[in-house]
Amino acid sequence: MPTDGSISALVAGLWLFNVILDTGGQLAFKAAAGDRAAGDGLARWKYMAARPWLWLGVGGYVIEFLVWIAFLSLIPLSEGVLLGSINIVAVMVAGRFLFGEKLTRLRVIGILLVTLGVAIVGLAA
Repeated sequence: MPTDGSISALVAGLWLFNVILDTGGQLAFKAAAGDRAAGDGLARWKYMAARPWLWLGVGGYVIEFLVWIAFLSLIPLSEGVLLGSINIVAVMVAGRFLFGEKLTRLRVIGILLVTLGVAIVGLAA
């Protein structure tokens, strides 16, 4: 039977892996959708389907789904969903650095509040 320490390490590892996979998937989808050469309508979808970014995103989400199920099997749903909300922060920050998306003052305040909430839930878990 695993000890509480090994379960905590497993939960933390699954949580971190989930954040990485979700953020990577979102960024891959943005890279696929944001390609200006894609065109419009059905041609856009055909163009995206022929590029690796779309499939990296899909693959990342499939793996993330499995990691998320494993994560939720170890902690209560109410904690898992709150801890999972840090993905929003990771995607916003990565979008800023990789795609030059704007972080307004209100978004930064939101990021800080979400991070604080996740930290509180994480410490209480």
